[in-house]
Parts: sequence; structure tokens; C-alpha cells
Amino acid sequence: MDQIRVHGGRPLHGRLPISGAKNAALPLMAAGLLSAEPVRLANVPRLADIASMANLLRQHGVRIDRADGPDGGGDTLTLSAEEIVSTVAPYDLVRKMRASVLVLGPLLARFGEATVSLPGGCAIGNRPVDLHLKGLADLGAEVEIENGYIKASTPGGRLQGGRVAFPFVSVGATENLMMAAALAAGETELVNAAREPEIVDLARLLTAMGATIEGAGTDTVRIQGRETLSGAVHRVIPDRIETGTYAIAVGIAGGEVVLEGADGGLIASAVDTLADAGLRIEEVEGGLLVARGPDPVIGVDMMTEPYPGFPTDLQAQYMALMTVSRGASMITETIFENRFMHVPELGRMGANINVHHASAMVRGVPQLTGAPVMATDLRASVSLVLAGLAATGTTMVNRVYHLDRGYDRLVEKLSACGAAIERVPSERAAAEE
Repeated sequence: MDQIRVHGGRPLHGRLPISGAKNAALPLMAAGLLSAEPVRLANVPRLADIASMANLLRQHGVRIDRADGPDGGGDTLTLSAEEIVSTVAPYDLVRKMRASVLVLGPLLARFGEATVSLPGGCAIGNRPVDLHLKGLADLGAEVEIENGYIKASTPGGRLQGGRVAFPFVSVGATENLMMAAALAAGETELVNAAREPEIVDLARLLTAMGATIEGAGTDTVRIQGRETLSGAVHRVIPDRIETGTYAIAVGIAGGEVVLEGADGGLIASAVDTLADAGLRIEEVEGGLLVARGPDPVIGVDMMTEPYPGFPTDLQAQYMALMTVSRGASMITETIFENRFMHVPELGRMGANINVHHASAMVRGVPQLTGAPVMATDLRASVSLVLAGLAATGTTMVNRVYHLDRGYDRLVEKLSACGAAIERVPSERAAAEE
């Protein structure tokens, strides 16, 4: 198993390309099941999660053709779901990634039945699929859980439009219900829907395929279903979490970097918070400029919230930044109840963090120290890499397979901007210590 080795103390300079958004690409790929005609997606990142979704779709019978993107950019995937051979999503594939449950709505809506294993994913807290199942039931589906599988069918022959009111905001449930409703009879209204940019991106694709959707990006979404949907061509939006991660990297290491293809408007709350902490962030032609002078950032309190609030997927990275800030900051996590697992690892590097329930008091220290650390989930793993950029000595990050799920060519991108970072096999790392 590989490790990532970071030698801290080098500022970042140059241009860093932002990949397509993983959290947008996954539901867009699942939407390919809705049509017998080809769906072509451009700017798809090269990630383990994308490969997992592709493998799942292939076993359903989807033909996927891949073409390299320009200048090392994202791939173009053409998904052809004309001949589906199975409506079963097996455990061995679904367990690797929670987003696999997104095939449930499209399969059920188009074929009248679906059997999908309960999903896996990062161990960052309770993320039930109950909202997905209740929403589908509200559209006329019969749903049951048996032997670890969700079994759903449409006894009436087709899903029927209806009103689905989510008791709390769920991005995945909103996406699943939007896709299912696109082939349902009549109008579906989703109340208390998620508002993330990835929801808007999915709505754009479904609209291009023939659905009529109003309100995407607000808390009420209305979908006029169609009997069939056509193919479409669509470009995946830039990854706002990757954008925020590399902006924070500049805040930790110092320097000046242009994030090519980034859209600061997708993470306005995070941009405002980072600016309050002392980063200079400006829109420039082709992207976003991020700079930090010789002084460290200042401590600024932060609370994660559903979009358009500060993203929970940037909480761990922001905490790493606050460990080397001037002053103190209170970080409160309101989305997932088990998302402070990076705190002990940052503590191994000398961070001063005290956790009390859903909040962490972070008191900035003058210097972190390199140490061997263990990644526990996707965002926690990258927070440890970022902390390594600021630490004296060498930081060895273990379990980097988490990073492969969500960051396209992270080592290459950071090293191109001057970071002393490399990926090494664990055997080599052990031999060199």
C-alpha cells in the first residue's frame, strides 16, 4: 500500500488545474441509465470513485467509451444504456462507494424494478438511505429491505408524480428522486431539496435529455416527467471541494497560485471565510488567484452548514489551516456526527485542538512537526497532506487510497507548484526510515 511523503516548508507558486467535480460526475453517470440513447459527459475526473461507478454501470449492461481530455484534463465518457442486462446492483460493487445507491432511482423509473445493495463509503457518520426509499414510495414504488438489499418495484407499471417533503436536506436523496421523477408520470415536487451546485448540474443534464425542471438550486424543485428521455452532451462543473482544498493549501504553505478553471462562486461561503482569515482571493482570467504573504493566517470561527453554507467536505482542510493560524478558532460540524477523526492525527503533528461534542477549539501553534499519520476518510486524508506542507521535517500519510477516491493527481498538481511531495510504496518508505 502506498504512502505520501511530504517535506514541509516550501511555498506554492504557479498554476494548478481544477478537475471536474466528482460529486457532480457520479449522479450524472447514473443518469445515463435513464435513456436508451448515448449520454456524453466531458471533464470527468480520473478517480477511484469514478472507476467504481463505471464498473457498476457496466455490470448493468451500460457500454462506456472513454476518451482522454485535452492537455491532461478530465476524460470524456460516452455512456450507452440501450441494452440493460441486469437491474441488480450487487454488494461487491456497491459496498465500495455510497454514491452507488444513485442507480436505484434511474433503474426503477425506467425498468419498473431495481435491487440495490445497501451502500458503503467513508465511515464519517450515519448517512441513512431512508429518505431515498420514502421518496420513491411517495411516487408509488413498493420498497422493502431484505438480506441487505433494497428491493423496489412499480406495481402500477410506472412511477407517478407526487409531492416529496424531505424531513432534512439530503443531497443524495434529492438526486435520486430527481432522476426517478424525470421518467415518472406527471409532476413531482421535491420540498426541502438540497441546493448544491451538483444538484443544478444534474438538472442541466436532465433538461438536456428532455425533462422539464424548475427550481434547481432552491429548496423546492419541480420536475415534469417524460415517458422517455433522449441522449445528451454535457460538461461536468469544476470541483468546488478541490478548489477549496488547494486554496487552503496556499493558506497553509504560503505563496501565490492560480487555480485554473475554478469557479469561486460555487464556494462563496468558503471564499469569504478564507478571505477573513487573510488570504487574497481574486477572480482572474481562466480561474481564481489565491495568495498568502509572509504572515500566517488569523483564526476565524467556522460552522459547516448545508449549501450555500461552509461545506462539510472542507471542514478537515480548514481545521488544518487553523492549526497554524494566529489566535484561535471554533470549528463546529453540523452535518456529520463523526467527522473529527483527523483531530488525533493532527495532534500527532503538534496541533492544539480540543473537541467538545460537535465543536473543536483550535489554538494556532507557531509550527507543526512532521510525523507518521493515518488517514481515516477522504477529506481527513487530504487535511493531513496539507498539514504536512506547513510542518518541519517529514510527514508520512498512510492509507492514501482514500485520496484516490476524490483527488485527481494530487501529488502531481502540488509538486508542479513547488511542494516537496511524493508517493512511495510502503516497502520503500519503511526501508528508507
